[in-house]
Amino acid sequence: MKAPFVPQIRLYQDWLREQRGLQFDSYDALWRWSVTELDAFWQSIWDSEQMQSPTPYTAVLAERHMPGAVWFPGAQVNFAQRVLRHVAPAHAAGMPAIVSDNELGRVRETSWPELKRQVASLALELKALGVQRGDRVAACMPNVPETIVAFLACASIGAVWSVTAPDMGAAAVVDRFRQIEPRVLIAADGVFYAGRTIDRTAAVEALRDALPSVRHLLVMESPHVSRSIDGALSLADAMARHDAATDAFEPEWLPFDHPLWIVYSSGTTGLPKALVHGHGGILMAMAALGKHNDLGASYSANNFGERYHWYSSTGWVMWNAQVGGLASGSTICIFDGSPGGSKDQPDWTVLWRFAARHRVTVLGSGAAFYANCMKAGVDLASCGDLSRIRALGSTGSPLSEEVQRWGTAQFERIGTPDIWWNNISGGTDFCGAFIGGHRELPHTVGRMQCRELGCAVEAWNEQGQPVIGEVGELVCTQPLPSMPLYFWGDEGHARYLSSYFDVYPGVWRHGDWLKIDEDGGCTIYGRSDATINRHGLRLGTSEIYSAVEALPEVLDSLVIDLEYLGRDSWMSLFVALREGLSLDDALLGRIRDAIRTAVSPRFVPDEIVQAPEIPRTLSGKKQEVPIKKAFLGQPMDKVVNRDAMANPQCLPWYEARAKAHLSH
Repeated sequence: MKAPFVPQIRLYQDWLREQRGLQFDSYDALWRWSVTELDAFWQSIWDSEQMQSPTPYTAVLAERHMPGAVWFPGAQVNFAQRVLRHVAPAHAAGMPAIVSDNELGRVRETSWPELKRQVASLALELKALGVQRGDRVAACMPNVPETIVAFLACASIGAVWSVTAPDMGAAAVVDRFRQIEPRVLIAADGVFYAGRTIDRTAAVEALRDALPSVRHLLVMESPHVSRSIDGALSLADAMARHDAATDAFEPEWLPFDHPLWIVYSSGTTGLPKALVHGHGGILMAMAALGKHNDLGASYSANNFGERYHWYSSTGWVMWNAQVGGLASGSTICIFDGSPGGSKDQPDWTVLWRFAARHRVTVLGSGAAFYANCMKAGVDLASCGDLSRIRALGSTGSPLSEEVQRWGTAQFERIGTPDIWWNNISGGTDFCGAFIGGHRELPHTVGRMQCRELGCAVEAWNEQGQPVIGEVGELVCTQPLPSMPLYFWGDEGHARYLSSYFDVYPGVWRHGDWLKIDEDGGCTIYGRSDATINRHGLRLGTSEIYSAVEALPEVLDSLVIDLEYLGRDSWMSLFVALREGLSLDDALLGRIRDAIRTAVSPRFVPDEIVQAPEIPRTLSGKKQEVPIKKAFLGQPMDKVVNRDAMANPQCLPWYEARAKAHLSH
């Protein structure tokens, strides 16, 4: 008889009781211990996860301040080592490492031994090309097994990984990669997405030419592309080696804070922030997050057959989280393609049929995916056997009550009345979640269940005081291991400090509106700054402006993102044009094309409106946050100081637009 399933967070509490003599009468008590006794909590994560180091560490948290906290000095770890430790037990249990699928129905299973062989082969090839510890390897790749292999190969030898998705505009990719000066570029020469073939050979060549630091180009050849790229090496060949060296290969031990990857999170000005995260910090954060996401090893008696899928492009931090499932020993199921079919043939059953076909147990996606399924009238009962799904994850934006009720009703009809919604909120900035789920806590539709262990999250009012039952700024008052080590090229940490610690020195201000209720449940109300959060992908407004204002017809522009609880994402772009011009269909098309090409199709606004002027301060700063607040329903006089404006005469026009928007 099969033993009853035990949630991961319950297993952790059992471990605390048996190994530490700690017993808590509520989750709130456990959480408060985790954010006040930081050394004891993170030591318990190290020990309960059986983390290993060939050298001892001198402290858990040697320097307790933000930024610049020092964790586990003296310890050595490696992300790839934590993944590949599962090879023997998972393979013996018959569990694959990766199951991949795509729009064309090409299914591939990668066994754990084969994953290790491919990682070893590519790692040895990278070393032969001269890649050393600390060198950057940049990739522009789709969500395929080769991308995961490339990342693990880099991690195994101490190279620093950075990836963008192929749908990102060339200028946006260059803005990211040029900062970090990669030695090697890995790219796909073609992709198939939303029902069409996209030849990327010219884009890859242009990217190589724009990155003078690149010494070697490795290309994943696509069957959809006829010509080759001069001077490129074959990624498939680099992964094909199988000999005594690959058999003997082991990842290198690295210092706890050795850089693992560079991810990008845009602010409202300047280039995207190149955030550097360390091996150890990411491993510790993912171990803690795994307890909340209730993700276990696929070969354990408690999670036998665990199959984890979180739909993502490689350009979103949830791709990193998906790969993190390998570190827990889960089989990860990845899908390369559009979750909604094509423009000509929309189909929001794609991921559900994928999940049924591959027996997914934990399925996650952006909140917008579920909303689109509801609007499209998807009937889950017609999508195959979804009975193995025990958890639905949602992030990227608030999940509305209506959508969650729809999903719950769908699962009730297919025989899973107790489906667990694991709604989480975090960020690329620290590669984790501040707020998330707990399988054993009560559900309240439209809210997240709790603050996550180790995350000293509070909602602060304008006086910098913690509040309960009121909306305030989301802050984190204690350091986390996965907070960025630094920003690449950030002299004196000036940009790091201004990004998160400009308002409350020593306290991380995340840029979200948060309400914490008496019972610990949490609600996110969207961004508190002007950064765009488009279905979970964060972008600085400056990248939109660079694309739009390059057009000769556009004098100035302003963009606001109105994504918040219970409402669909709505992005408005206001453009001030040269005298005598009007916003006709031809110009609308050029503006949309400029954003689509330079940034990404994901950031094409929902509406583009001609405005008389763009409101600016006396110092010339665009008034993004005040205009956004006005469109969210706050009185203009409460959100803007007219005396500090260069052109207050334009505000009545925006007031009228805001009232019209709110009335619909």
